[in-house]
Amino acid sequence: MRKLLTALVGLLCLLIPILIVTAEQIVGQASVIDGDTIEIHGTRIRFHGIDAPESGQVCMVHERRLRCGKLAGQALAKKIGSDTVTCIPTDQDRYGRVVAICSVTGEDLNAWMVREGWALAYRQYSLDYINEENSASASGRRLWNTEFTPPWEWRRRKHASVSQQSSGPSPQSGCNIKGNINRKGERIYHIPGGHYYDGTVITASKSERWFCSEMEAKTAGWRRSKQ
Repeated sequence: MRKLLTALVGLLCLLIPILIVTAEQIVGQASVIDGDTIEIHGTRIRFHGIDAPESGQVCMVHERRLRCGKLAGQALAKKIGSDTVTCIPTDQDRYGRVVAICSVTGEDLNAWMVREGWALAYRQYSLDYINEENSASASGRRLWNTEFTPPWEWRRRKHASVSQQSSGPSPQSGCNIKGNINRKGERIYHIPGGHYYDGTVITASKSERWFCSEMEAKTAGWRRSKQ
């Protein structure tokens, strides 16, 4: 009987995924979702105190588009490799994800992402990684060597753009020219097929708008994008 019980316990151990979930930590092999989110055996985990570019977000380097969101995720995946990740939960966000401080081989991944310039300190929720951000900014690492929009602002603009498209001029109505205001305050419009068209988000609250024709845009004082 004892041998049978021992065999059953051994079989059960083989069937249960290698995942330890307690009130204190989550440990296991991780899949990278993006630069600040991973998944360990079905548990979605959002890194505490940092915000990385969204997967579809782009940054600009000398007027060249750089898929910084995708690159941030790739950098995190490379850093983790096949090592076991340990996450200590700190909270749960409104989407039901565990918010945690995660580490690999004893190194804080949250801090590493910010220090390497792939993410920002998410001051709205924590001041834990400001020193790492200051270091990355001073050294011009990764994001800090580009023109970028903070991820939280990028999400806000995207949401505002979707809201405006549902209630105002839109590509469906023929008004598909995007009037964007860049960091220098320049009013530039982008036409469909232009180099920056797909990556441009219109934010009505910042006086950005859609135009129905190039003539309308020029008359309003906007200039056409050079690419």
